[in-house]
Amino acid sequence: MMTAYDIVIRPIITERAMAGAADKKYVFEVAKSAGKVEIKKAVEEIFGVKVASVNTLNVQAKAKRMGAGRPGTTRAWKKAYVTLTADSKTIEFFEGMV
Repeated sequence: MMTAYDIVIRPIITERAMAGAADKKYVFEVAKSAGKVEIKKAVEEIFGVKVASVNTLNVQAKAKRMGAGRPGTTRAWKKAYVTLTADSKTIEFFEGMV
């Protein structure tokens, strides 16, 4: 059984993600085995907000050269786009960055 903190690994802080934060849309890296319902419950538990929807996607590993031309790959991970309800408060973690 995974805890909420095992499901939501970290927030994604990019220019595009910060633009969505103004509309109560947030981006998180989540556990690869987590489903949408689990992600929704975890975000609601951690941040004390109401989640309207969750969209997920798997980010594929990319081929990279790792020093001296040796082949390697970046890691594959799962991303979740979380939209909050209109009456929900914002996530305080993102407030100073918008």
